[in-house]
Amino acid sequence: MKSTSCFIAHRKLHRQSGFSLIEILIVIALIAVLATVAIGNLGGIFSGQQDKVADIFVKQTLDTALVPYRLDVGNYPTTEEGLAALIKAPAGKAAKWKGAYLKELPLDPWDNPYQYRYPGSKNINAARGYDAWSWGPDGTESADDIGNW
Repeated sequence: MKSTSCFIAHRKLHRQSGFSLIEILIVIALIAVLATVAIGNLGGIFSGQQDKVADIFVKQTLDTALVPYRLDVGNYPTTEEGLAALIKAPAGKAAKWKGAYLKELPLDPWDNPYQYRYPGSKNINAARGYDAWSWGPDGTESADDIGNW
C-alpha cells in the first residue's frame, strides 16, 4: 500500500511541474509577434547604409580605378568615354591603356548607373577633377544626389 501512495504522489508532482499546451502556444505566439515586429523594422535600420555605400563608391572606390587610369593614359576618361573606359580601352588610347581598371560597372544601391563627368564642374579639387555621383533614391537630379564634391 505504501508503494501505491508513493506512486500517486509522484505522479501529481510530475504533472504540476510541466507546461500546458496552452502556455506553450501563448509563448510561441508572443515570439512570432516579436519576430514580425523586428523583421519589419530591419528596412529602417539598413536604409541609411545605401547612402553610405554610394558615398564610399563615388569618393573612394572610383578613385582607386580612375587614378591608375590617369597615370597610364595621361588624363581621366572624357565625359563621352565615361566610366566604360575603365573596362575597355577607348578608341585611340589602347597603346597606353593597361586595364581593365574595374571588372564591371556596378549600379548604385538603387539599381541606377553611376554618373560621371570630366572635366568636373562641381568637384574643383585638382587631384580629383572629375564629378562622379549617384542620383540617389529618387533616381533623378535633386537634393538627395550623392557626389564626390
